[in-house]
Amino acid sequence: MRAVRVLVGTRKGAFILTSDEKRKQWDISGPHFAGWEVYHMKGAPADPNRLYASQSTSWFGQLIQRSNDGGKTWAPVGNQFVYDGVPGTHQWYDGTPHPWEFARVWHLEPSLTDPNIVYAGVEDAALFRSIDGGQTWQELSGLRGHGSGPSWQPGVGGMCLHTIVQDPSNAARMFVAISAAGVFRTDDAGKTWRPMNRGLRSENIPDPHTEVGHCVHRIAIHPSRPNVLFMQKHWDVMRSDDAGESWHEVSGNLPTDFGFPIDVHAHEPDTVYVVPIKSDSEHFPPDGKLRVYRSRTGGQEWEALTKGLPQRDCYVNVLRDAMAIDSLDSCGVYVGTTGGQVYASADAGDSWMTLARDFPAVLSLEVQTLS
Repeated sequence: MRAVRVLVGTRKGAFILTSDEKRKQWDISGPHFAGWEVYHMKGAPADPNRLYASQSTSWFGQLIQRSNDGGKTWAPVGNQFVYDGVPGTHQWYDGTPHPWEFARVWHLEPSLTDPNIVYAGVEDAALFRSIDGGQTWQELSGLRGHGSGPSWQPGVGGMCLHTIVQDPSNAARMFVAISAAGVFRTDDAGKTWRPMNRGLRSENIPDPHTEVGHCVHRIAIHPSRPNVLFMQKHWDVMRSDDAGESWHEVSGNLPTDFGFPIDVHAHEPDTVYVVPIKSDSEHFPPDGKLRVYRSRTGGQEWEALTKGLPQRDCYVNVLRDAMAIDSLDSCGVYVGTTGGQVYASADAGDSWMTLARDFPAVLSLEVQTLS
């Protein structure tokens, strides 16, 4: 029998929820790292028992934790992030020395094939890789060394590299998203990078069609069709059919095209999920109703999924890393909110149940499908 493990990072610790393939009864473990801000947890696809977690506090700083037994026990691993061979410092974009302004690790992305290889997206925006299970970290400096580096600007949440997407059909290809710079792609395993933002438009910047300078909130692909990408941008839901070379809008009939997460059904590459919120100044659902929206046509035509979700007086948000999809036959969808609720659907979004009601604010949510 297959099982599901949901990894929830919150403002005050981490929680692990497990269930069998029916997904009706759930066990909750935690809080792990109680009192710590856990920005992201992610399991290694190549080893379901290998988990990584990013935890931080304003007092003790940033730590990376690793579990080799599915989250039962944890231990800190190497937390020395090395920029261009210099621990704790890096060269500023114009080549002059500058203190390393390291705030946190926003996102951890283990390799699809090797549990000892893991990528980290950090703030200030940079991409790191560990090849020894997190013991040591080296910057993939070709990204930050791209000629557009001096123009990168922070979004409201900081200048963060928050999304890392690997191409399962091409080990040398990877996409990252940076707020507020945009999407970049490498085709040579991180040595060189190109911006992938043609077709994006952003108001209130000097050049709305600029190559670099767009606030991208999240990107997602389906493993069977890695040249098709979906994006939730700071305003606009977008789609690319050519591996990011160009984008077009697919916001269609959404009540608002502002939001943070976006994800794709495990078995239907044209079925996409978003969670719209009212605006960039009002981070809560329109009309106080929490609605996940689903498109079965790859965008433009969207339907509200509401059964089991609060439809009055709901003023929470769902952050960029707080929605995930399992790969069971009846695809499961999971969302965590800034109000501390975790909702799950075992039928691709048609109906929802509450897994947790009173967690701390949810920062991230990932799911593992276990044999």
